[in-house]
Parts: sequence; C-alpha cells; structure tokens
Amino acid sequence: MSELVVGDRHLLLDEDGFLDDATQWDEEVAHKLAELEEIELTEEHWKIINYLRDYYQEFNVAPMVRKMLKDTGKSQSEIYELFPSGPGKGACKIAGLMKPTGCV
Repeated sequence: MSELVVGDRHLLLDEDGFLDDATQWDEEVAHKLAELEEIELTEEHWKIINYLRDYYQEFNVAPMVRKMLKDTGKSQSEIYELFPSGPGKGACKIAGLMKPTGCV
C-alpha cells in the first residue's frame, strides 16, 4: 500500500490509489488526490464530487455511469474532460469512495 500525506496525516491508499479508509476523506484530501491525477478542482468538479458523495451516502454504492449522467445533466465526454481517468477511477477516487465494482 502507498501513502498520501495530507498536512500531518498519513493516509493509506490501496494498490489503485483509492483511500483505504473512506472516513478519512475531506476537501483537503480531495485536493491532494486530484493533484495526483493532475487535476485542478473547479466548481464543476465539486458538483460531480458532491453528487457522488451524496449518492454513496444514501445507497452505499457509487452510481452507475448512466445514472450519474442523467442526474448531473453531464455528457460522458464532459465527465471525461473533468476527470480524464474516468468517472470510476478518477471521480470516485477524488470523492473518497471505494473503488467501484467493475472498475479496471
């Protein structure tokens, strides 16, 4: 496992760079994870991140991509512009969620 240093905290990451303990996530962690993905977070990123976190909190699972596109009004290409590594690997990772099932 690798480690993400955020301030004086040392957070464990799994082999794919997702937080090992999702309860340690906060906005500062999101910024550090985004930095690793070479993304500078904007308001548009935060809309997706907050949607993912709210959905996960309610259903205890990340939404299917089709559901996310419908609920956010974003196209798949817009999501990939915001999160080049994709909605699962990029967006969910930065949102502090567990790696989605089926995510390569």
